[in-house]
Amino acid sequence: MDLQADVQRDAVVPSWATVSSLVAPVAMIGGWTVAADRQPGGFDWARRTISELAGYGAHERWIMTTGLVLLGICHLMTAAGLRTAATPGRVLLAIGGAAIITVAALPLPAHGTSLWHGIAAGVAFVTLSAWPVASGATVVNGVASAALTGLLLLFLVDLRSGGDYVGTTERLLAGAQACWPAVVTLSAVTRWESAHS
Repeated sequence: MDLQADVQRDAVVPSWATVSSLVAPVAMIGGWTVAADRQPGGFDWARRTISELAGYGAHERWIMTTGLVLLGICHLMTAAGLRTAATPGRVLLAIGGAAIITVAALPLPAHGTSLWHGIAAGVAFVTLSAWPVASGATVVNGVASAALTGLLLLFLVDLRSGGDYVGTTERLLAGAQACWPAVVTLSAVTRWESAHS
């Protein structure tokens, strides 16, 4: 591919936005995997949340905190560069990224909960579930938002009931939300390359 084609492709989705979308799931999933592995005595993946790995009661909490901050930055960068998406979707993705950074800045206490942490997490989960459909009225975007909203509801039901799988449902939700921007950016680049090959 020549320089002019590279410039044209970057006008659709800049390379840095594609890279940030690919780093996002690595930051999130890699963060919780490494952080859980560092907990003395093990970590109950099914019952304990991602926030607990970045909370004041966690061993080496900086690992998950770094993962969350990096994830938030990636979402902000992807939102800035994903020019194929409608502005409302990009704004929601950016708000979700900023909310994730806020979650990291307001860690859970060693014992109990935190109202402000919960509000920031709620904003992140809601905006990251809604951004696909706000990015454009397509069937794929609608299905993506419906699936993410379904995972969010599953997580909330389990959270409210004190269920045994709150950690599992949260990871399903957060993992899917971290991966979707990469699906969108790679799809946009693939469509562009197919149209110009």
